[in-house]
Amino acid sequence: MQSKLNPYISFNGNAREAMEFYKSVLGGMLTTSTFKEGGMPHDPATAEKLMHAMLITENGITLMASDTPPGMPYTPGTNIAISLSGNNEDELRGYWNSLADSAQISMPLDKAPWGDTFGMLTDKFGISWLVNISGQKG
Repeated sequence: MQSKLNPYISFNGNAREAMEFYKSVLGGMLTTSTFKEGGMPHDPATAEKLMHAMLITENGITLMASDTPPGMPYTPGTNIAISLSGNNEDELRGYWNSLADSAQISMPLDKAPWGDTFGMLTDKFGISWLVNISGQKG
């Protein structure tokens, strides 16, 4: 298997909700493991929180996440951005439109100076997303 880079996001108790949302946007298969299922020492209050979640889509997108265990620092969304890019305009616009629901749009999805269509938003979970649709090469 090739090495690959994918985002891993920490959440403050709502990882399951976030990953279900991302599955509804991106499609694919979501697998989860709670702290209890993972056999790791845990606070009983976090037994059903996610120790690990992985979403893999048919087109190769992989997104991982977990809930932050008690005692570990949590700073939402300030050190991660997820970039979706390619030339499948319908697919990428679909992702944008779904992510934009209840999001803060910092740059609308529109023609960029470099010729692509580009937009930036922060979703309802505080995660920053960049969407870049490749322009036609002349």
